[in-house]
Amino acid sequence: MIVALSDGKPESPLFLKALYDGCARGRPLKKEGMADPLQLFSLFVLALVAGTIDAMAGGGGLLTIPGLMATGLPPISVLATNKMSAIFSPLSAAYHFWRSGRLPIAKLWQPALLSMVGAACGAASLTFINPGVLKQLVPFFLIAICGWLLLSDDIGQKPGPARVKVSTLAVTLVPLVGAYDGFFGPGTGTFFAMGFVGLGGLALDQATMQAKLYNFMSNLGALIFFLFTGHIVWIIAIVMACGMVAGGAIGARLVLRHGTRMIKPLLIVTSLAMSARLLWQNGTLAVLWKAVAG
Repeated sequence: MIVALSDGKPESPLFLKALYDGCARGRPLKKEGMADPLQLFSLFVLALVAGTIDAMAGGGGLLTIPGLMATGLPPISVLATNKMSAIFSPLSAAYHFWRSGRLPIAKLWQPALLSMVGAACGAASLTFINPGVLKQLVPFFLIAICGWLLLSDDIGQKPGPARVKVSTLAVTLVPLVGAYDGFFGPGTGTFFAMGFVGLGGLALDQATMQAKLYNFMSNLGALIFFLFTGHIVWIIAIVMACGMVAGGAIGARLVLRHGTRMIKPLLIVTSLAMSARLLWQNGTLAVLWKAVAG
């Protein structure tokens, strides 16, 4: 997820109202780009927890973005710093999956590159496409996935018949979800994993492992934008990246040890949490509350 810039100000509606409001209430840093040791330690712990969750089911940004807002950073710096640090959780997880012999990167590097290219194209499209429609629809996609997981007891427990060839998914699903990550972002790991389960017939644990590789590459494609804007607060990004690396390693080990029985409930919780956050940000929850209360 990235935003387009004009005169240094974010213009895309992605989460920006919430970010501006949060930063206005947050405790400002002592100096631009500086944080006290306690603040840095708190952000490290936050990134550790977020990285662990993200490696298993995605959704780490639900923790890290509010945490960065609380520091008082400008909204664009929040997004840039978060993207810089968040890339290390799927990288760490993918590395551990590869080390375990469960992630054949040699066979997956080509679609992984397509994921990065897709994310870069999605990011570039923000200059002329408004993502407002996706912001309205994505929460309901995530809720539908939760319903699918809840109603299907055996989903992803073991490999099933593939509805679409792996080679076809590599040139369709992977770059499309990568483009979505560059264009908007929330739920990318979920869409990767559930696409491989539902269309490719993979078990949920194997689909999650592949999703981490593709999510890392899509993050990398979107991150390229921020590297040239000068909005990354490097001391915070480095501290949080360390937490993300450790969290990614912990999450990967938990996936390897417990597999689908741990991934599935966590995937449901994080998908519902992302849906609730998006519905709140686009005002749908307020409308529903008024209708019920009114």
